[in-house]
Amino acid sequence: MADKDTVSKKYLQDNARFADLFNFYLYKGKQVIQPQQLRPLDTTAITLPYGQDGKTSPVQKQRDLIKIVSAKSDDNFTYMLLAAELQSEQHYAMPARNMLYDAIQYTEQIESISKTHKKHKDKPGNDGEFLSGFYKTDRLLPVITLTIYLGAGKWDAPVSLHEMLMLRDSSLLKFIPDYKLNLITPADIDDSELSIFRTELGTVLEFIKYSKDKNKIKQIAMDISKFGNLPVDAAEMITTFGDFDIGYKTENGKGTVNMCKAVEDWAEELLSEGEAKGRAEGEAKGRAEGEAKGREEGIITTLADLVKNGIITALQAADQADMSVEEFSKKAGLST
Repeated sequence: MADKDTVSKKYLQDNARFADLFNFYLYKGKQVIQPQQLRPLDTTAITLPYGQDGKTSPVQKQRDLIKIVSAKSDDNFTYMLLAAELQSEQHYAMPARNMLYDAIQYTEQIESISKTHKKHKDKPGNDGEFLSGFYKTDRLLPVITLTIYLGAGKWDAPVSLHEMLMLRDSSLLKFIPDYKLNLITPADIDDSELSIFRTELGTVLEFIKYSKDKNKIKQIAMDISKFGNLPVDAAEMITTFGDFDIGYKTENGKGTVNMCKAVEDWAEELLSEGEAKGRAEGEAKGRAEGEAKGREEGIITTLADLVKNGIITALQAADQADMSVEEFSKKAGLST
């Protein structure tokens, strides 16, 4: 099985799919973010917070994917930093983790703005601007982090920082800033919403959503319009995150895959295995029943001979066979 982290990053770093993902979540499918507007950024985030001794202590975090975009909405351009965190498993500290990522990203922007002011020898207007290096008119680019859970089940981990807190007095929550996850899970996407996606990402998420239901998988995978001409990396996502050991071949060297045929072959193989298992179990059961019947007939014959020879009574024989006298006499051919 391929490494899930590597497969998912490779698949979603494509600008068209990345844009498709955020257009689905942010704009309900409206094509606000265009692939050509996206520019990848360094996924390694480093900031220098101060320790108790006044010395700086570097903090480095590795994001999965992050891109800068200039998206036009309502005749205005909005510059944003879009980050995607890809989860193949539940992460019970995700709100705190993403909050740290975003905080580092904002800190990096502040440091960059401060360096720009120094480079251009901008004169601070007051002591506050001098101390922070961030001027009153400066602004930060918004950071939106989207967590994508690539599992078939429901996300049962916390979706906000407040859910992670141990706090008996809930009235204090209003004084504690919350951080909420932006979360996509295949299980929570309605089938009618899958058509919103413009790339085959919707097909991949649909397969993952139903990956635990083999009958449903066979049913949906027969849709040639969805699964008949998939890119190879999309097929790799399906086999990796759907936990399917499905062999597939590229279509005539075109770099695409007919997953309909692959799933059909897989289903037939499962059916053949099931039939073979059923036959084997049936034969074993038949042998066992035959042996049991043979043993019972042998015991009855022996007991009947003992009764006929006057060694034991019919009542004693029936008791040994765990039967009534009438039942034993009938099976042993004795007159009652």
